[in-house]
This record gives sequence, structure tokens and C-alpha cells, in this order.
Amino acid sequence: MTARAASRPVGTVTRGTTNPNRLRRMDRWIAAAHGAELRRAADPVAVDLGYGAAPWTAVELLLRLRTVAPHARVVGVEIEPARVAAARPYEREGLVFRHGGFEVPVPGRPTLIRAANVLRQYDEDQVAAVWERLCARLAPADPATGSRGGLLVEGTCDEIGRRHVWVALGPEGPRTVTFATRLGSLDRPSDLAERLPKALIHRNVPGEPVHAFLRDFDRAWAAAAPYASYGARQRWIRAVRALTADWPVTDDAGRWRQGEVTVTWESLAPRG
Repeated sequence: MTARAASRPVGTVTRGTTNPNRLRRMDRWIAAAHGAELRRAADPVAVDLGYGAAPWTAVELLLRLRTVAPHARVVGVEIEPARVAAARPYEREGLVFRHGGFEVPVPGRPTLIRAANVLRQYDEDQVAAVWERLCARLAPADPATGSRGGLLVEGTCDEIGRRHVWVALGPEGPRTVTFATRLGSLDRPSDLAERLPKALIHRNVPGEPVHAFLRDFDRAWAAAAPYASYGARQRWIRAVRALTADWPVTDDAGRWRQGEVTVTWESLAPRG
């Protein structure tokens, strides 16, 4: 992360590439996985960090979160002032835009921070510090209410959102990794390797857990080839079910049908 004066946003300007509906897979997963926390919060604030050159992803995030948490609010945060100015006409009840970066310039502690395609341009050795900084801004856990605290979702997708991989982190640090895809676009699961987040993309080499996971996933996909006659969804479900024998998959067939699979961060964390 680039050192900045305390009064200036922390981070660097991204390319700003964005498209409508690009983050739909991530949004739907957030609504399913984090909806209860958003409903429980007195003031459920979600931050779309680094939304890019156009505000579509922030607008869509508000609409999708409100299907599970009607009082959710979204703050779009961008480090490029011109992008904030361009987004202001899209403000509405529950949606505002602010100039800022990794310091997350919103009052209080957000219930959600989504940072999609933001860390792609950073070096791998910068990721841990960014994660730590963002996790420190999340709403804390509250054992008295059963709350696990806020959620940071950080990952990468292709330009139209067909393939996406993200890490979910709580105040305590990384929890899970999710692989999501439009199944009709998939030749084999390891096609998703090109969308691994920065913390993992350079670790897809022999000897690293993420490489072993994708290798095993490809083997399970190949073994499930007879199910292709029933459609790619049935083949994916069969392959993921086979993965559960050796990998700590945390979700169930309800999510697998969406072209997703989630595993624990510890099982894929880089060695060393």
C-alpha cells in the first residue's frame, strides 16, 4: 500500500473497469451468507470500495441487499474524485458516494465491505496489510447476540462476471474462499485459476494448497463426466460432492446449484 498523508485517501487509483451486473454472483452470495448479520445490525452499512468509473455495482448492491435486509444502506467509496462526482447524480435514499480509499471514510463500523477487483493491481506482499486495515474497520463480533461481526469480501472476476473467486474475512481475519461461475462457460474447474484473488493467484503452483485443490477439482470434474448428459449443473454438483471427501467444503448443494463452492481459508492458505 502506498504511504499517504493522514488527510489523504489510502491506496492508488484503479483502472476503474466496470459493467452492469458484473458482481451479481458475489452479491447473491453475500445476501445468502451475510443476510442475517445485516438484519441483526441496528444500522447495516455496506461499503462498495473502489466501485470504479461508473456506479452500477453500488446501485445493484443496494437493491440486492435490501431483498434480505430492507434497512441496509450502501456507501460507494472511490479514490478518484472525478468518479465520485460522476456518481453523485445516482444518489438516492440509502445510497451515497464518498471520496476515499482503504481508510474507509464512513462513520462507525460497516457491517460489510466489498472490494471487488481492487487489489488485482497490487503486489502480493501488500495484501495482508490491506486486509488487516479493512478488517479493523468492520463491525466487531458480539457474543451476547451471536453476531460474528462485519464481513470483508475481496476478490476478482472477469469483465462480465462469468467467473469469480473471492475471500471472505471477518474482524478476526480470513474465513473462506468461494469459487463461482456460469457453468455453461466452464471447460474445467481450473479455468477459474485466472480469477484467483491476489493473495492466491501466484500460489497456483505445485506444492501449494490452492494448486492441489484445483488439481483435485479437475479430477473430480473428469470423473463426473457421465453426469454431463444431465447438464453442467448436475456434473458440478457431483464433482463438488466428491471433493468433500478430502477438502473442507463449507456450503451445501443449495449453493452448488448456483455454480459455487466454498472452502475454508485455512485449507487453501499459502504455505509459509
